[in-house]
Amino acid sequence: MPVLGAFIIKTIWWMPPDGSLHGPAADGLLWFNLVVLGLLLLLAQALLIFVFLRRTHPNNLSERGPKGSKGLFSSTHAKKLLWRYELLPLIALTLLYTGLAIAAQRLWAANRFQGASPQALQVEVTGVQFQWYFRYPGPDAVFGSTRAELVNAPAGNPLGLDPADARGQDDIVSSVLVLPAGREVDLGIRSLDVIHGFFVPGMRVKQNAVPGMEMHIHFTPTIPGDYPILCSQICGSGHARMQTHLRVVPEAEYKTWLSQHGRKRAAE
Repeated sequence: MPVLGAFIIKTIWWMPPDGSLHGPAADGLLWFNLVVLGLLLLLAQALLIFVFLRRTHPNNLSERGPKGSKGLFSSTHAKKLLWRYELLPLIALTLLYTGLAIAAQRLWAANRFQGASPQALQVEVTGVQFQWYFRYPGPDAVFGSTRAELVNAPAGNPLGLDPADARGQDDIVSSVLVLPAGREVDLGIRSLDVIHGFFVPGMRVKQNAVPGMEMHIHFTPTIPGDYPILCSQICGSGHARMQTHLRVVPEAEYKTWLSQHGRKRAAE
């Protein structure tokens, strides 16, 4: 039986493999909600079937009250039926949904209301029709300034880096997000044109990129591998091709990649 259950779960589970530290908690809460709501659905259908198939006297389609009562129901009996079939189920459902809401709110607060640690890796994510760009601050750990009038992707400056700002001379811009496994990352997400949706299903991460705002989201990738990055907002005619990927690598490989791209930027 456990083998059958594992096979069913593996077959019907449509979520991609999780590669983040907070993923198991999110998946566990989702599974719990699905199981609870599924059981309630079955219970509701069972009650409907019971009502339809219940045998009743042809001359009396309603339940009679206690012996000696006038009419079909006495007020006392009606109150008992009200509590049994309406108020008690309503109270039980209210408590159940309150518990589910509190669990979801606690998980959301842990991921969104608590900021990243000071040691978190800082990476800037920029969405522009129809491409994702990722900027790393370089050895000085400071991002250089950008100017909208300098944005020119064909000329090699898709983010509008200001060449006059010395802090941006070592910034690294990539079309692929590369992160070290086991280290927390703080992503600053922004957009140059319309609203985009930064979505990494394998990391259980989703955050809109809003023009004129910088939104932050933090997480810790744990399992090396390639994870698709999608746009979850319909951002124009090329929305479907606004895709790239996250590559999670060991710390040593990440440092090698960073140094190689740093030398390439210095050569330019």
